[in-house]
Amino acid sequence: MTAPLGPLSWILLWPIIGIAFIFLTPKDKISWIRWIANIMVFLSFALALEVFFSYDRTAGGYQFIDKIPWVKPLGISYHVGVDGINSVLVLLQAFCSLAGILVTRSIKERVKEYYILYLMLIIGVYGVFLSLDLFFLYFFYEMAVMPVYLLIGVWGSTDKEYATMKLTLYLTGGAVLALIALLALYAGTGLGTFDLVAIQQHLAANPLSPQLQNWIFPVIVVGFGVIVTLWPFYTWSPVGYAAAPTSVSMLHAGVLKKLGAYAILRLGIQLMPQAAQIWMPWVATLAVLNILYCGLISLTQKDMKFILGYSSCSHMGYILLGLACLNTIGLNGVVFLIFAHGIMAALGFALVGAFYDQTHTRNLDDLGGLAKRMPFVATCFTMAAMASAGLPGFANFIAEVMILLGAWDKYRWQAILAVLGIVVTAVYMLKAVRLVFHGPLPAKWTHVTDAKTIFQRLPYALLILVLLAVGFWPSLILRNIEVGTKPILEQLEHQSTGTPVHQAKR
Repeated sequence: MTAPLGPLSWILLWPIIGIAFIFLTPKDKISWIRWIANIMVFLSFALALEVFFSYDRTAGGYQFIDKIPWVKPLGISYHVGVDGINSVLVLLQAFCSLAGILVTRSIKERVKEYYILYLMLIIGVYGVFLSLDLFFLYFFYEMAVMPVYLLIGVWGSTDKEYATMKLTLYLTGGAVLALIALLALYAGTGLGTFDLVAIQQHLAANPLSPQLQNWIFPVIVVGFGVIVTLWPFYTWSPVGYAAAPTSVSMLHAGVLKKLGAYAILRLGIQLMPQAAQIWMPWVATLAVLNILYCGLISLTQKDMKFILGYSSCSHMGYILLGLACLNTIGLNGVVFLIFAHGIMAALGFALVGAFYDQTHTRNLDDLGGLAKRMPFVATCFTMAAMASAGLPGFANFIAEVMILLGAWDKYRWQAILAVLGIVVTAVYMLKAVRLVFHGPLPAKWTHVTDAKTIFQRLPYALLILVLLAVGFWPSLILRNIEVGTKPILEQLEHQSTGTPVHQAKR
């Protein structure tokens, strides 16, 4: 008798059920469509909260596992589970997707199709974070990326055709490289299975040859690094942000870019620690280019979405620098910053959408004084700017400090330059706050209204609450993160010296 599906499978199933109901709903019943989407996303959100708070940190390892064989001759199974890392990232997706679905009320055309594609995007991101099978991890990765093309191409603005084409070329190229690396990993283990847990256990005792690691690892880093906007593969991202609808920008910046960082950590560093020791110093140098180069570009921008877009690329540099540290505080800081930046980036793009929907411009020269008409939005955006600049009290501060401390011993000059990046961030974010919300109010914006109802304020308040809660109480997520990174750090410690983990534990 087949066991009932656990909460992780239902996290995926509720949006799927939502797509089915929306597909059967007449397209003129817009309120029904919105309610169906909101309810299904909330149900997944509630389950993600349950999984996070129910995860047994004492036991550790993968929990809430569902496994169903799919193609036995190839060793492919539907296999989902979470450890300390995944539980935090699933929670990140839960908050971003709930806030994102709440701000989609600005979509007025082809609402039915928009919600179907948006729910597909949500399913894809959840699937990557939950999958313990390489085949399905890649399947959900493609499922997360594909709807973005249509969501930007149909509902986007600001050169949406160009943005869609550029995004397609870059991410498709990266996905092809990632697929080559995954197939090489499948063949290199000789196990005949895509099961990630089995591969991890096998490689802990029988590492891949150094030669095989040394060519698979950089392919994984570049292949998945494209979506992380690893320098110089970043130019597609700000253009995509600028063209995307608000809710798509929120998931794009909040979680979609984090899929690559997660894959590098889980598939690159954990499975091939010897190669990581060789290649990560190069990544650390590229990370500094991300931080400073993209940060300086943000200083020159006039479009708010481009400012936030290049800022996001800059902050990905801190995540890449933390990955390059290959030490406890650095890797813990990476997962922490993935969560903190994801919440902050989703908040920033949501707030830009709040005034863009009424002014139809994001140009700093056309705006000004909006705080007089939108005090709540202005306050929230100021808090988002402070979080982006790493102000103490917000989650980003803890994460960035951890990464900088982790980098200090191994990459001292990179750490010093990364600190300069924080200063650059503060300059362009506070400049944006001043030019958009302060000064005289142009007469043409006297019609602008603030977010007044609880429903309108909820997505912004929710994300700010998370940033402050984790900022003042970092152990809330750090305890899970530490449990999740412990096996990876053990692999790094023992395999980098050529000693299998099972022997070192004896």
